[in-house]
Amino acid sequence: MTRTLILTRHAKSSWDEPTLSDHDRPLNKRGRCSAPAVSGWLLRNGWLPNEVLSSTALRTRETWDRMGLQADLIQFERSLYLAGPDLMMRALSQASGQTVLMLGHNPGIAEFARQLVRQAPDHGRFDDYPTCATTVIQFEINSWAALRWHSGDVLGFVIPRELPE
Repeated sequence: MTRTLILTRHAKSSWDEPTLSDHDRPLNKRGRCSAPAVSGWLLRNGWLPNEVLSSTALRTRETWDRMGLQADLIQFERSLYLAGPDLMMRALSQASGQTVLMLGHNPGIAEFARQLVRQAPDHGRFDDYPTCATTVIQFEINSWAALRWHSGDVLGFVIPRELPE
């Protein structure tokens, strides 16, 4: 059996309101366009989540909303706000969905992606994981609790600038 992880960094956020906390920053115009472009790519490839694990930050919530996808279980967890790879691994190990979409932040999400895959995709932006970058990774496991580092195979990686709007 396999499990699939869709690992997405939040879309581009706004810095226009300096009084807002980092947690409460919304998406900017580019971010509001990037999220549906990425979900279109996921739809065209048949990679649809049935579970979502996301940071509680406004920009991750808004990214999910603008993606316009459906999932059976959607969890917004404060612990995923600016989380590092170990914390992200713990959260994912508790998941039950066949295909899980995780929404997070850099630098943690880039480090998490690098540590999950056997071999990084041949793409110049994988290491810095720009906003709304998305990797789809497949694992040969029966449950997320069996997930181990460097065990995933990359099915796809994309950044919004490569997608039609």
